[in-house]
Amino acid sequence: MRFHGLLAGAALGVGLLAAAPALDAAELKLGYSLAPTSHYGVGATAMDEKLRELSGGEWSIKQFPANALGGEREMVEGAQLGTVDLVITSTGPVGNFVPEVLITDIPFLFRDYEHAHAVLDGEIGQEILGQFPNHGLVALAWGENGFRNLTNNKVAVKTPEDAEGLKIRTMENQVHMAAFRELGVLPTPMAFPELFTALQQGTVDGQENPIGVILSAKFAQVQKYLSLTNHVYSPALIIISPSVWDGLSDEEKGWFNEAAKAGAKAMREKAEADARDGVAELEKQGMTVVSNVDRAAFEEALAPVFAEFAKKFGQDRIDAIRAVGN
Repeated sequence: MRFHGLLAGAALGVGLLAAAPALDAAELKLGYSLAPTSHYGVGATAMDEKLRELSGGEWSIKQFPANALGGEREMVEGAQLGTVDLVITSTGPVGNFVPEVLITDIPFLFRDYEHAHAVLDGEIGQEILGQFPNHGLVALAWGENGFRNLTNNKVAVKTPEDAEGLKIRTMENQVHMAAFRELGVLPTPMAFPELFTALQQGTVDGQENPIGVILSAKFAQVQKYLSLTNHVYSPALIIISPSVWDGLSDEEKGWFNEAAKAGAKAMREKAEADARDGVAELEKQGMTVVSNVDRAAFEEALAPVFAEFAKKFGQDRIDAIRAVGN
């Protein structure tokens, strides 16, 4: 255990000494982009509870949801600089800081949740997490957003041809943008805090996100069509600032790692529950759901850009991910 200060002297009495741990408690700032009721909020709460338990209350987490500390890119930058202690973020903007993460954004790379978890929790995923300190960050665990789906206000998208010409908001992620360009979509990178207004005003026709995000962000209020494309599996990351991490003892680092695992587990459970139950809820909220998407046609249309990804990331690494669990 680390001691932040020591009140000495018998005259202080047992009462003051017993109260010392509460005085020594360190409350860390954790930022994320979604509502407190989202899978990010559920994950943050589980992480806080576990961290309090393991540390005997020495460490706790204060949540700053709904972009209160800035957009995802700004929060990751804050973690690098030490102005933000912890961030739960999608991988989308993280590739700008840690290029090794971008391989997880390749469309149709993961078969299902079980495959994704086996990759990320196994050797490949842990190797990627190991690259973060080289870029001024520390990643504690892989969380989850889920499989991404397309929404828009113009057309029920079933085939790649239906999507041609749509102006779709994407994250600032070169892999996502390259894939959409190949489909004839006009990818429009935009920070998440700006997205609802852009959809409302028609600045963009649509966006793409997992069901849980679509629910949490209330996009049914500003989007008509939901196409269950499941085109990209989207992990999340729990990131801690090196300015915090480097000051921890080995024991404390163990607490944080265990707490992050608890947070990631809760996040996954919530994201998968939203994916399972959320489509019906979005239908109730007025969205037209397109379930008979021609996935094979989308994969075929993306063949040229898959060749580019093979050059960029290495076909052997892509094949290794696809082979997990087969």
